Amino acid sequence: MNIVYWAAAALFGGLGAFMVFTAGWEFPPMEAEQIGYRGVAMEQVTNPRILEKIEARNQVPEVGYQPEPGGPRASEVYENVQVLGDLSEDQFNTLMVNITQWVSPDEGCAYCHNEENMAEEGMYTKTVARRMLQMNAAINKEWQDHVKDTGVTCYTCHRGQPVPSEVWFRNSSPVMAGGRLGVETLGQNVAATPVGYTSLPFDPFSDYLSGTDPIRVIPEHALARPGGASIQQTEKTYGLMMHFSGSLGVNCTYCHNSRAFVGWSQSPPARATAWYGIQMVRDVNGKYIVPLTPVFPANRLGPHGDVAKVNCATCHQGVNKPLLGAQMLKDYPELNAVKVSD
Repeated sequence: MNIVYWAAAALFGGLGAFMVFTAGWEFPPMEAEQIGYRGVAMEQVTNPRILEKIEARNQVPEVGYQPEPGGPRASEVYENVQVLGDLSEDQFNTLMVNITQWVSPDEGCAYCHNEENMAEEGMYTKTVARRMLQMNAAINKEWQDHVKDTGVTCYTCHRGQPVPSEVWFRNSSPVMAGGRLGVETLGQNVAATPVGYTSLPFDPFSDYLSGTDPIRVIPEHALARPGGASIQQTEKTYGLMMHFSGSLGVNCTYCHNSRAFVGWSQSPPARATAWYGIQMVRDVNGKYIVPLTPVFPANRLGPHGDVAKVNCATCHQGVNKPLLGAQMLKDYPELNAVKVSD
């Protein structure tokens, strides 16, 4: 009897304490928007508790002085202007001020230049910045199927930081803890941030966003045939999809029809936009970023000696349209005057 009494007392005491300490807690409901036919679970779910933080980090800087295109060319006034030489002197100087605020507001011009001789080469950051300007212009000119008329600027990724907050390096396969012998995980069974804290393979980027492996889950044929997706490939694809979802702040049904995930004809238009985005990221990493690896000092490289690369989160940072869809590029047309090829 005493045991039952004390057990009951402990139970009710615990419940009483829980009610006291949780009094006043209020969990706001999740907000759901139906985007497809009823009964097919095509809804976008948002958490109102985090919207304020997301909106705060997706604000654009105020537009300042708008330079005139007339006057002498920058290449006529300054030495060693390789990719911005067609801008007027006024446009060039204004763009340099803006880039400083977008990329290195604390470091200033000295982040890329020897301030005693601005034309001097030698700082790796200047070489990288020049190539990033070419990359920015190429994205706006060659990948309008993804960026549309909104376009991108240096601020889209950097947001006042020399290194964007969302980049990735090739990761090592950790050793599973437990037991007397460590077991290689082969990239699985580790709750990792890039794949939404699931235990899916934690590095889907090396093969899919730097490499060109096919992204596939559902096979094209009913029975297994050569070239079909393996279980590991399938799980790695799901890991990449988790990254997409978290980076854009959307559900799977933003791009897929829940009754036929594989069917393009039944998918929302956003799926095609996302497909072009994958190709764009592969192109950016392969053509502009990875070739810069020898330029960077060792302290800027990852554990395997690779350079920081981009993924969807680099631009999107939690929203389906970077910077909440603000058309920032129209206020800085000078960025599209960059010479894409040397």
